[in-house]
Amino acid sequence: MGNCLGSEEAELEAVKDAGRHGQPQAPARAAALPMAAPERDLSMSSSSSGHPSSSRSPGSSMNSVATTRSGGSGSSSSSLAAYPEGRILEAPNLRVFTFGELRSATRNFRPDTVLGEGGFGRVYKGWVDEKTMNPTRSGIGMVVAVKKLNPESVQGLQEWQSEVNFLGRLSHPNLVRLLGYCVEDRELLLVYEFMPKGNLENHLFRKGAAFEPLPWNLRLRIAIGAARGLAFLHSSEKQIIYRDFKASNILLDTNYNAKLSDFGLAKHGPTGGDSHVTTRVMGTYGYAAPEYVATGHLYVKSDVWGFGVVLLEMLTGLRALDTGRPAQQHNLVDWAKPYLADRRKLARLVDPRLEGQYPSKAALLAAQLTLRCLEGDPRSRPSMAEVVAALEEIEQIKVRRRDEHHRSPRPRSGGSGSGRSGSSHRQSPSMR
Repeated sequence: MGNCLGSEEAELEAVKDAGRHGQPQAPARAAALPMAAPERDLSMSSSSSGHPSSSRSPGSSMNSVATTRSGGSGSSSSSLAAYPEGRILEAPNLRVFTFGELRSATRNFRPDTVLGEGGFGRVYKGWVDEKTMNPTRSGIGMVVAVKKLNPESVQGLQEWQSEVNFLGRLSHPNLVRLLGYCVEDRELLLVYEFMPKGNLENHLFRKGAAFEPLPWNLRLRIAIGAARGLAFLHSSEKQIIYRDFKASNILLDTNYNAKLSDFGLAKHGPTGGDSHVTTRVMGTYGYAAPEYVATGHLYVKSDVWGFGVVLLEMLTGLRALDTGRPAQQHNLVDWAKPYLADRRKLARLVDPRLEGQYPSKAALLAAQLTLRCLEGDPRSRPSMAEVVAALEEIEQIKVRRRDEHHRSPRPRSGGSGSGRSGSSHRQSPSMR
C-alpha cells in the first residue's frame, strides 16, 4: 500500500485548512486511502438507528469543504440557486465543532446515548443550544444526532467528506439537515438534525409497541415526502443521483414527515447530452435497478426503480429481499409483479395489517404506479416529478364504506414471509 497513511493525513490537513479559512481546497485524491477505497464491492449493510448511518463511497469529484464557525446552516441569497421548496448552496455552510464540544454534547459518548450503528460508526444522541450550537446539559436545548467514525471502519475520510459536500450543500424539507461536522486529529464526526420517529424500515417491518402498523394515509404521506426529496435532487441543473434509495434511508420526524438521509453513494448525473454515467455497481441488493446491476450504467431514473421497490414494500408490508420466505418469494419485485398487474389479485397482496382500511381504487392506482417505476427500460419509467403528481392524486382518494372489506389471505405458503418477525428476516445485502 506504500505511503497510503501519509496520503490520508495530507487530506485531513487539507480539510482542516478549508475549515479554518472558509475556502474550498482540492484535497489529495482519496483513491490511495487504506480505509476508504473509491468504490467497494459486495458486503452486508445493517443499520437500525433511524438516523444517518453510514456514509458510503460515491466517487464524487466535488471540491473540499467550505464552512463557517457560526451556528446554523444558512446562506446569503447570492451563494445559492433557488429551486421549488429547496435550494442548493455553492459550498457547504456548516458549523465546525471541536471534538471536545461533541464529547460534551453526547456526555462523553456514553453508551446510553447510542441511537444506532452503521458501517461508518455509531450514532449518538446529543444536546446543543439551538442558536449557538454550543453543547448543553442533557435534556436542555436541541437534540442532535452525532455520527462518529469507528477507527476500525473500512469507510473513512472520503465518505465523510462526500456527505459534507453533498448534503451540506442541499436544503429541502424532505432532506435531513446536516448541521455541522468535526475533523480533529483522526476523529471524524457529523452532526445532523434528530429524527424522533426513526426510519421507515422499522415502522414497516418491526414488531412492538413502538412500531404500530402505519395506516394507509400515513404511508402515502411518507411516500410523497420521499418522492419530493428525490424529485428535488433530480431537478437541479447538475442532477444528483441518490443511488441508495431504500426504507432504512427514509427518516421520519415527529409528524412523520419523510426526509432522505445518507448521501454517501450520491453521484452527479450525466452531462453533455449523455444518458447515463458508468461506475462500479454500488447500492443495496433488492433496490438497485437491473440495468445498473447488469452494466454499471447509472441513469437518473435508476433512482425511480428504487422508489418503486420501496413503494411496493409500503403496499405489501414485505421486505424487498427476504430469504425467510418461500424460495419463489425471496425477491419481492419478481414475485409480486403479476399480482400488481391483476386487479382481482391485488387485495391478496396488500399488507394485511392495514385490515382493509384503504380505498381500493387508491391501492390499484398505487400498484399501477409501482409497475411503471419498475419498468425494465429506464426510459419507460416516469420522472420523479411525475411520481409526485401521481401520488398526490392518489392521496385525494378517500376511504368509502364499501371499500372496508375483509382482507384476503396472502398468496404465500409458510408463515415466515411477513417481513415483520424477528431474526429470520435479514437485512438486504449491500453492494459496497
